Amino acid sequence: MFRKKSLKVKLSLILIGMVLLISVSSVLLSNIFLKRFYLAKKNQTLISTFEKIDDMYAVELQGKTTESGESGSTDEGLESYVIPDSGISDELYLQLDKLSQTRNLSVIIYRDMSSPIFDYMLKSNTKLLLYSSLGMNQNSKVESSNIYSDYINADKSGDAASVKTDNYEIEKVNVKRLGASYIYLAGTFKNGDHILIRASFSSITESAALSNQFFLYISLVAALIGFVVMYFVSNRFLGPITVLTNIAKRMSELDFTAKYEVKTEDEVGVLGNSMNMLSETLEQALAELKEANTELKKDLEKKEQIDAMRKEFLSNVSHELKTPIALIQGYAEGLMDNINDDEESREFYCEVIVDEARKMNQMVKKIMDLNQLEFGYNTVTMEHFDIIAMIRAVIAKSDILLKQKEINLAFDEDAPIYVWSDAYMSEEVFTNYLTNAINHADGEKRIDIQLEKKEKTVKITVHNTGEQIPEEDLSKLWDKFYKVDKARTREYGGSGVGLSIVKASMEQLGQPYGVYNCEDGVSFWFELDCQDAAEMIQEQA
Repeated sequence: MFRKKSLKVKLSLILIGMVLLISVSSVLLSNIFLKRFYLAKKNQTLISTFEKIDDMYAVELQGKTTESGESGSTDEGLESYVIPDSGISDELYLQLDKLSQTRNLSVIIYRDMSSPIFDYMLKSNTKLLLYSSLGMNQNSKVESSNIYSDYINADKSGDAASVKTDNYEIEKVNVKRLGASYIYLAGTFKNGDHILIRASFSSITESAALSNQFFLYISLVAALIGFVVMYFVSNRFLGPITVLTNIAKRMSELDFTAKYEVKTEDEVGVLGNSMNMLSETLEQALAELKEANTELKKDLEKKEQIDAMRKEFLSNVSHELKTPIALIQGYAEGLMDNINDDEESREFYCEVIVDEARKMNQMVKKIMDLNQLEFGYNTVTMEHFDIIAMIRAVIAKSDILLKQKEINLAFDEDAPIYVWSDAYMSEEVFTNYLTNAINHADGEKRIDIQLEKKEKTVKITVHNTGEQIPEEDLSKLWDKFYKVDKARTREYGGSGVGLSIVKASMEQLGQPYGVYNCEDGVSFWFELDCQDAAEMIQEQA
């Protein structure tokens, strides 16, 4: 339930540790200073009680003097006031009882008849008791009061509790009879009467001990309650931090879809906003990095492709040129060496040289055209022209070859069909298809040219009878210098780049093309856009 690394557990433990530290420190300080504090407060209580009784006593004496009709100073009135039989009034007695009970003190007031202040009275060694909070009779001997006798017979400690002035003295004494310690204030009133005020010192010690013990229990309970409360209340404060932690973890895994829902404007809310901004910035930076990486990968692939094409081009060209160059070289050397003297043989040698040179020239021209298409150097010029007229013009150019090879060509379309395309590139595609059909026509030796008009395009198909192309070779026909039957291709002077030109041209025009086998031969096809200008403008808009 409690994880050692949990922040709320740590906070709860810190709280309980602080509570316990404060509690222990408080208990230690209480043990050192609380007793002294209690003692100081008790001394203040004794002093204030003495001063209050002194004031009350003075008022009582002043009233008695006024009633007796004496004149003169207050001091003279006090000296002339002698009522040993009656003592203090009932009203003052009651006030003294209330004061002693309220402050939990024991009080006696007595008169020392041997004092010089009472020289005008009958002198004696008697000490008369004027008041006792313990309820003893007035005018009895003070020695009969335990408060007085305990003080006289006690051991005076003379410690820090002692306070001494002109009017009173405070001492801590050990009462042998009770086996307990008390604090006594022994004072003298203005008229010479004496007072003893006693407070229990043991009660101070017990109160301090009980206070420390109670405080320790309260601290332990408070620490326990604080731990439980902090553990559950911390969910409110640590919940958002947990959410932010999970978001940060997902960000470290490159998942930037999680966003923090900001509900407050405090530090956690500011942190949440910062996390959201960081997530968006990282996501954008990562997207840009991926895009740049993709572009770099494409550039590298393109460079590798160009290098491969260059190597392939050099290899294929050197291979294709090797045979005609060897033939030209051989027949040229034969002419130079006059191997055959007759005119007919020399003409044959010259015809071979011219024919091979023508084939090399055609092959070089096609290779250059293919390179321009593949590297994007060729500019597409869109024109609106009649595809039927273009097909008939190409057929007319190939009429001699058709007759030489005794091939029947069927093309029955007469109505004009206008298309949008590059006229030169379209003618090149159809010318390559027708030349390929003428070179491979066999069997019935028939070529069929068909047009199929669709909704937006027209499909041109060139079909020739003869052998089918193996299915595994169909997809390779568009590769440069690829030849299904190399011997036959060499026989009619094919270079293996014609269909590669078709592929590059149609891809640059953005139109489909293809080849498929039929029962009696092979069909090559391509499509061109045949929409009129109004339809194209409307569609683009």
